[in-house]
Amino acid sequence: MPETPTGTPRVAFQGVAGAFSEQAALEFAPHGEAVGFQTFEQAFEAALKGRCTHACLPVENSLAGSINQTYDLLTDSPLHVVGEQVVRVHHNLLARPGTRLEEVRRVYSHPQGLQQCQAFLRKHGFEAVTAFDTAGAAKLLRDNGGEGKAAIASKRAAEVYELEVLAEDIEDLDFNYTRFFVLAADPVPLRDGPHKTSLVLATRHRPGDLVECLLEFHRRDINMTKLESRPRRDKPWSYLFYVDIEGHIDQSPVAAALTGLMRKAAFVKFLGSYPAAPAIVELD
Repeated sequence: MPETPTGTPRVAFQGVAGAFSEQAALEFAPHGEAVGFQTFEQAFEAALKGRCTHACLPVENSLAGSINQTYDLLTDSPLHVVGEQVVRVHHNLLARPGTRLEEVRRVYSHPQGLQQCQAFLRKHGFEAVTAFDTAGAAKLLRDNGGEGKAAIASKRAAEVYELEVLAEDIEDLDFNYTRFFVLAADPVPLRDGPHKTSLVLATRHRPGDLVECLLEFHRRDINMTKLESRPRRDKPWSYLFYVDIEGHIDQSPVAAALTGLMRKAAFVKFLGSYPAAPAIVELD
């Protein structure tokens, strides 16, 4: 992890203790402090205003797709992407001590947590109830839980809120990973190992403009790992394209490709170059 001038890193995340975002923050800064905020905007602002050295926010889930809030905030912000973390998501059914599985009737969690465990919920005939966060559901269960209630969250949430794990790894599909961006005020220089670069661009409404932009990578043998469109908030029926490529802006092929994009695209914003997370080679 990059050194910070303020000593111990303080990493902002959205949620409460036991959230998968907290796990990602602590994996990025094992000896740092993870600071929870209620919203993405508040976590983002904490890093922007210097109250935290970094922010760690989700950008995509392998099952649910992109988390557009983070991209929208990044597009309008001076913060840089300085790292990525990939967290394996394991969902667990948690309840107050002494509760038996057959006593559970209602299960609380974030909508994605509930959706990713639909088969388990249907099998047991549980009523799904939405909450703002997986770990938040566990916290509410501890504070206000009653008979017949349970939550879907991480094992760490069970430890933090003194709940029992009634069932482990209840997600429907094994391939459940969430990718997080680590954000900071200053960019990180090129280091040993593989890197990625993230950027956002818009093209003019002319045939072949997007193809011409993407050829800037092809001509320099740069591998593109992500391309996704997102509606612009300032122009109806116009789109931004979020792009991840392999390499660092300090490497000449990447720098040249971005220079070429500046000439061809209607809009280009460099989001950051950062060490790439280790590749996922097999399922758990």
